[in-house]
Amino acid sequence: MSTRETDEQQRIRFQVELEFVQCFANPNYLHFLAQRGYFKDPAFINYIKYLQYWKEPAYAKYLKYPMCLHFLDLLQYEHFRKEVVNGQCARFIDDQQILHWQHYTRKRVRLLQSQAEKHMMTVQNEPTPQKSV
Repeated sequence: MSTRETDEQQRIRFQVELEFVQCFANPNYLHFLAQRGYFKDPAFINYIKYLQYWKEPAYAKYLKYPMCLHFLDLLQYEHFRKEVVNGQCARFIDDQQILHWQHYTRKRVRLLQSQAEKHMMTVQNEPTPQKSV
């Protein structure tokens, strides 16, 4: 019997790993894993190393929460894995993430508003075509 995955098995593994790696964007989930000792398990740590293939553009394009890649990097360090077991650490990371998103959202809104204003100025300044009689 072949140990090669079928197309269906590959599709399911892709979906499961995509969902799992994106969970790393949630500091509370990292805290949950740390509290239950997953980050002390060598097999789990090897699995986290394996998941780094999600950083490749061919895979990263499927991520809805790209912040998970930053946490995937941090999880490679024992010091981070030990610190995230602390609830205060997880809350701090969560707060910083919220502040980052708020800043990004405000910056994006300002950028879109300025682009819309420039477009309106361009449209208003364009000469109107004259009808020939």
